[in-house]
Amino acid sequence: MQQSNRYKIAVYAISKNEARFAKRWMHTMREADVVIVADTGSTDDTVSLLREAGAEVHRIEVNPWRFDKARNESLRLVPDDIDICVCTDLDEVWEEGWRSRLERNWKEGTTRMLYAFTHGQPGQDTVYTWFWKEKIHTRHGYRWVRPVHEVLEYIGEGEERSIRSDQLRLYHDPDPHKSRSQYLPLLEQSVREFPEDDRNMHYLGREYMYHGRWDECITTLQQHLAMPQARWADERSASMRFISRAYKASEQWQEATRWLYRAIAEAPYLREPYTEMAQLAYHTRNWSAVYHMVEEALRISTRPDTYMQEDFCWDATLYDLGALACYELGLLHKACEYAREATERSPDDSRLSHNYALIQSRLP
Repeated sequence: MQQSNRYKIAVYAISKNEARFAKRWMHTMREADVVIVADTGSTDDTVSLLREAGAEVHRIEVNPWRFDKARNESLRLVPDDIDICVCTDLDEVWEEGWRSRLERNWKEGTTRMLYAFTHGQPGQDTVYTWFWKEKIHTRHGYRWVRPVHEVLEYIGEGEERSIRSDQLRLYHDPDPHKSRSQYLPLLEQSVREFPEDDRNMHYLGREYMYHGRWDECITTLQQHLAMPQARWADERSASMRFISRAYKASEQWQEATRWLYRAIAEAPYLREPYTEMAQLAYHTRNWSAVYHMVEEALRISTRPDTYMQEDFCWDATLYDLGALACYELGLLHKACEYAREATERSPDDSRLSHNYALIQSRLP
């Protein structure tokens, strides 16, 4: 075997009705020696498209549905002589040349590799956030656990040996219309099975928020915050923000405000709690608070590489809020500065353009 292909590499995945991604996914995974897909019940052209592109596709049934069981079934289909397994989803895309970078960084004795995971597509200028994923591993010694937000558990002999490389970058470009209906019952089950998993407790509270189940959202996220192992400030601050959103939804403004102040104190280096406080103050027409929070948020000029960040903290939103607040406070020149920046960041938004023109017309 040539030096550039000194390892046998398999990509494995699960699929269901992923026809829109099949060709793109196979194009980016083609550098592997073999691509194996366990299809869990597609009714579209997913299976035929994958097979036409060279994938080895097996139909499996997982009932009741669990992501860990499906992934373990797909891993079982990988030949025993494979050196390195690469687990991806069909809405993910590798950068070109990923295999050579993987082989260059993989060391003898390694059992798992961590790599950079981000959103969008290679070559896009919109990638701001990335975090470590760990779904590259040896053929033996691992299994998947957790019904949803599943993770790889090491069950091999001896000590696990992990390495990491930011030279490998995997992009996630999902279908924005894909239903989340299956996630909530699976998260509830996961928390029952693993009650000490603080990350899944946070995810469950967030999922209740997505579903508008405000009381359960508040209770669950407060449970997350009370867990001794829940120490990551970014995530704790996010739980506090989500609790605030739940109170805001029921117009409990004082509680919503209190939790946002806690979120700011927990992670004062993130824009998110300041921005949401500015939005909350806008709803109560507290213009001086809006202005103050916009200014505080904009002091944070470097976008962090944490997945807890929100896009609305880095687009036109803050400048729009600042323009509205300054206009109401009579600070017309400052309002004009904010309004101009808002229109530059979102030139197709007619409301922002109208506001900018209105403020300009009122300048002395």
